[in-house]
Amino acid sequence: MKSAQVTPGGARIRWVEIPGRTAPTRVYLHGLGASSGPYFTPSAVHPLLVGSRSLLMDMLGFGISDRPTDVDYTLEAHADAIAVALRSADAYATDVIAHSMGGAVAIVLAARHPDLVARLVLVDANLDPVAPAPSRPGSSGIAAYTEEEFLDQGRHEVRDRVGPHWWSTMRLAGPEALHRSAVHLARGTTPTMRELLLELRIPRTFLRPESDGPLPDEDGLVAAGVRVVPVPECGHNIMLDNPEAFARETARGLA
Repeated sequence: MKSAQVTPGGARIRWVEIPGRTAPTRVYLHGLGASSGPYFTPSAVHPLLVGSRSLLMDMLGFGISDRPTDVDYTLEAHADAIAVALRSADAYATDVIAHSMGGAVAIVLAARHPDLVARLVLVDANLDPVAPAPSRPGSSGIAAYTEEEFLDQGRHEVRDRVGPHWWSTMRLAGPEALHRSAVHLARGTTPTMRELLLELRIPRTFLRPESDGPLPDEDGLVAAGVRVVPVPECGHNIMLDNPEAFARETARGLA
């Protein structure tokens, strides 16, 4: 396990590093309440993807990284903290493979720190703001609470809604980090993550579950050069539900 200090107060981002001989470095970023090791290790060592130096990085507030309470956990703050960690790791012009909220952060990272990202593979990533929605398990449900409500009772209600698989990593997150990240993910960025993605001039792949049907304005993404791939036999966690298709399409996106 490796780490880098990413805040003036000394908070550290940590990652598991898989050595490799092939350039460029690959960076894996998890979704809200997740951790890159449990979600991405099998993919990083899959025969179609193994060989490159791979950083399975946990965002600040999640997994094995520190959980400071004096950070606002906007998408921009997440991206800037990852940028500090990548520079500490001497990882430039990387391939970033990012799931869900991690995909939104990866788009912001590529827009704000273009020297660090050469190619993107977004795995059912958030592209647009969403309205807070009580009783939903994801960011919109968490964002429906005030921070005080979430720290008091809301996190226990969320635990019961998300189920044991998601909660196994969500329980590792700092509660303030989880709530603030969800609020800012639901709120999105200005310009939106979608608009930032459309403006990037790097190879971009977007993997989505086939069963969900087309993305909003999927034709617009394709027209802007984004390779959109419907992946069969999977839900939101594409890399876990259909690892073979995930590895194949990710490898194609990084070819």
